[in-house]
Amino acid sequence: MVVPGHPRVFLRTKNAPKFALAVTICVSTCVRALPQTSSPTETSIVTEVRVKNPGWWPTKGEPAREQYAGAEACAKCHASIAASYRTAAMAHAAAPAPVSEGLREHDRLYFQSGPFRYQILTSSARSLLSLSDGTSTLSQTLTWAFGEGRMGQTYVYEEKGNFYEAHVSFFTSLQALEITPGQHGPTPASVEDAAGRRMDPSEARRCFGCHTTASTVNEHFDPGHATLGVTCEACHGPGAKHVAAMSAGMVHAGVKQILNPGRFNPVDSVDFCGACHRTWQDVVENGGVGLGILNVRFAAYRLENSRCWMKGDARITCIACHDPHKRIMTDAASYDPVCLRCHVVSSAQEAPDHPGAACPAADTNCVTCHMPKYEPPGFHSTLRDHWIRVPRPGPSYPN
Repeated sequence: MVVPGHPRVFLRTKNAPKFALAVTICVSTCVRALPQTSSPTETSIVTEVRVKNPGWWPTKGEPAREQYAGAEACAKCHASIAASYRTAAMAHAAAPAPVSEGLREHDRLYFQSGPFRYQILTSSARSLLSLSDGTSTLSQTLTWAFGEGRMGQTYVYEEKGNFYEAHVSFFTSLQALEITPGQHGPTPASVEDAAGRRMDPSEARRCFGCHTTASTVNEHFDPGHATLGVTCEACHGPGAKHVAAMSAGMVHAGVKQILNPGRFNPVDSVDFCGACHRTWQDVVENGGVGLGILNVRFAAYRLENSRCWMKGDARITCIACHDPHKRIMTDAASYDPVCLRCHVVSSAQEAPDHPGAACPAADTNCVTCHMPKYEPPGFHSTLRDHWIRVPRPGPSYPN
């Protein structure tokens, strides 16, 4: 557990990730203040520390709701970016359950798990989860669907002020319901337990913080008034002051009122994405190192274990490959130009701006070998491993 004001920070040596040094130090000595243009850091930091510093960081809940301008205001000046972002998965990270893709296209879903018979019936007005063990029955209205639907969607409902993650999720590869990842285990003891897993308040806040915008304002968790999906201000910070200044022609002042993550150094840039995708420090701090294939989900952690990351090349970041304003590319060959920004082809010599050696096997479809895909248990979908490496005989998945 991190003690407020005294986080446990793990510092990597050049032989990391095999070794980690646990050091207890004061926040003021390891983290600089983070105004709208944050001061650079040189090692990954736990997100819990990042969000407690001044300035904007994803999932931060300090600003008031009136400090947000809304995506429509952003689109007036950034029309092309707004248009392309509408196709991005993050823009659809959450939706009302009845209009979510999985439930809209499959308005009657059934699933049997042990003694429990599940059904989700969806109309234009609501999605109703019902289940029975042959003796007892229970029904819950599903309120939110998390996930764009490329891999699947998980449902969340609220009861008596508590938030629950439904025990079943929709998986696109199966076109059917199955057990929600993380909820495999002993048979639930009752229909109440079989309906869903209660999230503790901090977990619920984090989940909504990464799937919606402004779900926490004035440090008050208020998901009922959140904007669904990750909108402009979830990453760039509340924009009302920026919009007002720019509208008044005060460009210099307006630029200072919004965050541009594209200007971050590599560590801050990857930690920024890691606020929702887990930073290297988040994974180490929370025991994710020994999870095996399950930690393939944590792209920032995997990336920072790569040998090329250790060399400190500024071109190795999440946004070097992924434009956050566009839909993610799924064609392996589309990433070849990014690899070849650093690596030479077989007929060329290494140079200061291309320090990466040539691959002796090929100079196309690089990620198919050097970033293989894995299917974590219960996910029913594959994830590409961001630990960039040369395939070698022996264990195929480094932790």
